[in-house]
Amino acid sequence: MKSIVIAGSLAQRPGRGGHTWVFLQYLLGFRKLGWDVLFVDRLEPDMCVDECGRPTTIDDSWNVRYLHEVMGRFGLECTFALVCGGTTRTIGLTRPALLERVRSSAALINVMGFLNDEEILSAAPTRIFLDIDPGFGQMWQALGLHNTFCGHDAYVTIAGNIGEPSCAIPTCNLSWLLTRPPVVLDEWPVASDTESRPITSIVSWRGAYGPVTYGGRTYGLRAREFRKFASLPRHADGPFELALDIHAGDAQDVDLLRENGWLLVRPRQVAGDPWRYADYIRGSAAEFMAAKSMYVETNSGWVSDRSICYLASGKPVLAQDTGIARLLPTGEGLLTFTTLEEAAEAVERVRREPRRHAQAARRLAEEYFDSSLVLGALTARLGLD
Repeated sequence: MKSIVIAGSLAQRPGRGGHTWVFLQYLLGFRKLGWDVLFVDRLEPDMCVDECGRPTTIDDSWNVRYLHEVMGRFGLECTFALVCGGTTRTIGLTRPALLERVRSSAALINVMGFLNDEEILSAAPTRIFLDIDPGFGQMWQALGLHNTFCGHDAYVTIAGNIGEPSCAIPTCNLSWLLTRPPVVLDEWPVASDTESRPITSIVSWRGAYGPVTYGGRTYGLRAREFRKFASLPRHADGPFELALDIHAGDAQDVDLLRENGWLLVRPRQVAGDPWRYADYIRGSAAEFMAAKSMYVETNSGWVSDRSICYLASGKPVLAQDTGIARLLPTGEGLLTFTTLEEAAEAVERVRREPRRHAQAARRLAEEYFDSSLVLGALTARLGLD
């Protein structure tokens, strides 16, 4: 059986169901295609917490328990290794077994370059950098702030417009292979009769990275973009609900959203693991997606890994335009907007013909994001078949 390794950060972010699904889509998607899969994670001791967020040891941490639970629930309990940062210790596969599995694989796909263990990376026949947060790493490298892509043999991104004159993301003189985020359709059955439910979103207000100034412009975060649409519930048929991860220091933004009619729920309550996350999406009428300023202002062509779960579930997506019109059909199932007025119009269209847009949403997932199609095309282009 062909073998492939996926490396990424799951244990360092327990309780984030959407983040967990990013890696599950690749692991389950490759397995569906007949690949033997291995997940390699890394956990730094200072990131270890209990379920109340208090520091603890690796062995007693929620991080490790969460990883074990996720891997076990999806039949991956024998196919992962957690590298304990600063040591040679691993949890799951032993280090010798891990190195042997990596050596015998076709390639190691390093999501955002998260794995930095040189011994493991050197064991891989081919090291592939997978960029799922486009713009930040490229600008850091172009500015000399971080050598983001060093040590890899191939470079893959979900920024569908990179290299085009209209896209402001620098290529860093690398040959980028384009891909779409995959969704394992079997894991996301269509959920019907939710037309009267809220239009929802599951978002982090700021995210892990700060704004970047490049080429005389500052490319910021989701907060900057979402504020433009804060009054949407006053202009369109609701209800609207946000599972919002927001810092206490952003209390003014919380007040702004509530005053304009947004219902706020705690993301850990409704999306704290992959199962609750999926249930929350399937129980929604549609998704409202305001993107990070980085994705919008660079005309990146970025598509959210969360949005494709909505589409697969038969939930229309109302998406702030990131330059995807040249990449995907829009207008049914996937409706884009740039202004508050356009966003309100998109809401009314979906509310007026919910079943038409629900069916179109699922068709888009099947035709453009089905993991078998996306990953099959990717391995072919990488020469791994």
